[in-house]
Amino acid sequence: MNRTGSGGAGRRIRRLPAAVGYLLVGGLTGVAALFAVVALAIVAAASLIGIGIPALPEAVKLIRPLLTLERRRAGRRLGTPITPAYRPLTGDLREQLATLAADPANRRDLAWLVLHGTIGLPLAGLAVALPVSAVQHLVLPVLWRAGVDGLEGSNGLVVHSWPTAAVSALIGLLFGALTLRTPDAATAQAKVARSLLAPDEHALLADRVAELTATRAAALDAHGAELRRIERDLHDGAQARIAAVIMQLGLAEQLRDRDPDAAARMVRTAQDTASAALAELRDVVRSVYPPVLSDRGLASAVSALAARSPIPCVVELNGITRRPMAVEAAAYFVIAEAVTNATKHSAAGNLSIELSGPPALLTVAIRDDGVGGATVTEGGGLAGIRRRAEALDGRMTLDSPAGGPTLVRVELPCGS
Repeated sequence: MNRTGSGGAGRRIRRLPAAVGYLLVGGLTGVAALFAVVALAIVAAASLIGIGIPALPEAVKLIRPLLTLERRRAGRRLGTPITPAYRPLTGDLREQLATLAADPANRRDLAWLVLHGTIGLPLAGLAVALPVSAVQHLVLPVLWRAGVDGLEGSNGLVVHSWPTAAVSALIGLLFGALTLRTPDAATAQAKVARSLLAPDEHALLADRVAELTATRAAALDAHGAELRRIERDLHDGAQARIAAVIMQLGLAEQLRDRDPDAAARMVRTAQDTASAALAELRDVVRSVYPPVLSDRGLASAVSALAARSPIPCVVELNGITRRPMAVEAAAYFVIAEAVTNATKHSAAGNLSIELSGPPALLTVAIRDDGVGGATVTEGGGLAGIRRRAEALDGRMTLDSPAGGPTLVRVELPCGS
């Protein structure tokens, strides 16, 4: 039991500096919160006579960096990030005011500002005063025993005898025990911040619904664009060639009796045109869903794609197994688009494609050593990659500094 108790005290002592630091910074943010409450009260009072109304949205925006700082601090303290969920302040003044009034996050922010502005600084003071008083009251009996008489503690206790020395030591131990509870106080302050500054379940659900609505719309747009591309390829390519074959065979039929040699040449031309049409049809089918993808899986399909790349390409397969068909198709077309973009714009000498991730998540990383500076523009290839990822509830990140290299990273959930 003693070893367990001493171990717990040791852990608390090791956690003490971080806790004191957290509360001290909390004292500073508490002062800032107090000033923010006063400023908001002034703006609200001015709004009663009309002159402060235009300043309300700007005042809220100016305060939000303080709230962001507190979310970051509390998230680090608790080990889980706290993400804000504000409704966007867009539109004219009337729309922004309506958003401010309807957004529950603003009311929760105000509650935190009032609470933290009230208790933040006192807690910071206690975080410093408790350990200082504990050390002082424990040292006073030692100094009195060493011959220094008439010393006074932080609470007015004067050590000049054994009874007063014993009382001072007991007070020091009490303050020391309270000091060891400082990490609990810091954690409690972080939990209060999380309870007020984290979005509630309704806000998270609303954001999720909005996100899924947007990704569904993007997926439908991408699907429509893909259908239009297929229709255009068939109309301008294979369909035109097949029409030419029909005309050539018709001419050959007319020339068969009058000029057999010309009719034979026309038939050979029709055969060449039909072969070209068949090749174009195969390309269209491959662009819809490559047969190698369904027959041999993503790894083989990507290896074949890399072999056809104009830029030397290395493929790294980190133990990738078969994934759902929709995920493999999205990953394949993401890689194909990224390779096409690199070929057109990067001036790269080398490409690498990496497939990795646990069974529940497929990660695709395409890296080139080109000129960099790639950006996501509406209607561009990278925007198409992002839409494909978001359609499967995934995400794309782009790292392309000027001068290169460029890294396109896509994460695709594979379901449960």
